[in-house]
Amino acid sequence: MANLKEIRTRIKSVKNTRQITKAMKMIAASRLRKAQQAIEAKRPYAQRLSDVITSLASRAEQEDHPLLAVREPKKVLLLVLTSDRGMCGGFNVNISRATEAYVRNNGSIHDEIKLSITGKKGQDYFGRRPQYAIEQLYQGIFENIGFDKANEIGDDIVSAFQSQGLDAVYLVYNEFKSAISQEVVVEKGLPVDTPEEGDDIASLDFEYEPSKRAVLDEVLPLYVNMQVYRAILESIASEMGARMTAMDAATRNAGELIDKLTLKYNRARQAAITTELMEIIGGAEALKG
Repeated sequence: MANLKEIRTRIKSVKNTRQITKAMKMIAASRLRKAQQAIEAKRPYAQRLSDVITSLASRAEQEDHPLLAVREPKKVLLLVLTSDRGMCGGFNVNISRATEAYVRNNGSIHDEIKLSITGKKGQDYFGRRPQYAIEQLYQGIFENIGFDKANEIGDDIVSAFQSQGLDAVYLVYNEFKSAISQEVVVEKGLPVDTPEEGDDIASLDFEYEPSKRAVLDEVLPLYVNMQVYRAILESIASEMGARMTAMDAATRNAGELIDKLTLKYNRARQAAITTELMEIIGGAEALKG
């Protein structure tokens, strides 16, 4: 039978762990509300901007701007969005596995696949695997996130697409569905998509001031930056939801373990008391004899 002191020590340890996981759940729930409000506020704008840019791009030719150039995707960059912290269930593992699956399944299509990674978890994961080519690592993205940080990443992507001969850029992130549901998405960022030929959206053209190239120079990078910003907000909301769910499960598991240990402790204590009583009775009988 287990030592009573050892069981008491373990019960105390599990109770302390439960307090920590419960506190982490409450913090994640609070941050989730803010993150959910942020992404729900930005989604309509991002979608409307996407519609406008798609409409504009449909009236332009590939030669009008480098970000519209559609080429065979030989050289590809993946922007992988992971978190800085763990204890959020399968949030980071799912992103890493999706990235690995994309590289594995598209190795015959792409000649070169590079990774740009945000978040320490993704950087640690792929940093231990030298078979993956890492182009860029971004630190501190999720600390006081703002559009300026998304601009930094977006500007790097645009610059690489224009100057390093990239054929395509994809974003790999967790899209927020609900507090208990996140979906890994692999989404094309560049080149900018245009409607298929024959779509009525391209039937009329605009007048551009000062010029078509000047307008595209302004709006196409903005589109990329907004796509990155939206993906970051989706990722943050997904992380908070995953952490809240994981900490809730950990808290409930800790409670169940405490119940089992308490039952084990009571049985051990009862056995110890019974043994002591038997010893006392045995000693009394021996004195009578």
